Amino acid sequence: MNRGTIRQHAMLIAWVALFSLWGVSLYFDRVDAQSVEWHKSRPKQHKSKWKVHDLDRPLPKVVTPGANASEPPADAIVLFDGKDLSEWVGRRNKPAGWKVVDGHFEVNKTGDIRTKRKFRDCQMHIEFRMPNPPKLKSQARGNSGIWFMNRYELQILDSSDNPTYADGSCGSVYGQHPPLFNASRTPGEWQTYDIIFRAPRFGKDKKLLEPARFTVFHNGVAVQHHAEVFGGTTWGNVAKYRFHEGPDSIRLQDHGDGQNPAFRNVWIRELNLDPTD
Repeated sequence: MNRGTIRQHAMLIAWVALFSLWGVSLYFDRVDAQSVEWHKSRPKQHKSKWKVHDLDRPLPKVVTPGANASEPPADAIVLFDGKDLSEWVGRRNKPAGWKVVDGHFEVNKTGDIRTKRKFRDCQMHIEFRMPNPPKLKSQARGNSGIWFMNRYELQILDSSDNPTYADGSCGSVYGQHPPLFNASRTPGEWQTYDIIFRAPRFGKDKKLLEPARFTVFHNGVAVQHHAEVFGGTTWGNVAKYRFHEGPDSIRLQDHGDGQNPAFRNVWIRELNLDPTD
């Protein structure tokens, strides 16, 4: 028998062995799948009371998503439906005075507005548009912000060809973390924020246990990833934490410059971001 024939026989034997092992593995997988107790022999998962592939572990809740990225999932709370600001209040709990027109609402120098409902951990979607043509510059151009728990601000600003200090640009955790990237669109175009906010945790002694955190996508671009919040938003000073109860309102800022952003498609999902076992 020549070397070529020997090589062919060896390859054939190897393939037969491989398929045999695959068949045996598939057989035992099927036996395991048919056995009610098959998962009991699996090792315990890291940092969990559950075993790997544990059939007793609770399944995720089913949530029907929106038809596209702008539309709210089935379990979302719609904070603006294109018609009115009934989910918001203004100063001294008076009705929100921002202007509603053509399916969006606009800042109009009547002061900040905040949600009637109060939130803790959450996922938020909001769309905004910068004034066109742009006027003024730096922090006076299209300045607003989203204040979670009425304390921790994610900045909104016209950062398209508008230099300013980095930790005050669009997508920044104001005064603390510049965005990873400048993903701003030009004035007049609609932009999106998709935000995950995790509230701070305080102990029974009212001392901080865990800081608040932001994960943010601006126009589909990751601009904050699990960013640690150093404390309540402030201007010109180092942020510090003060004990507060939760949940609390979400506030939209009227910066008072007359360069007024517009907003639409605002919805939120309440989350529980405590570690699970």
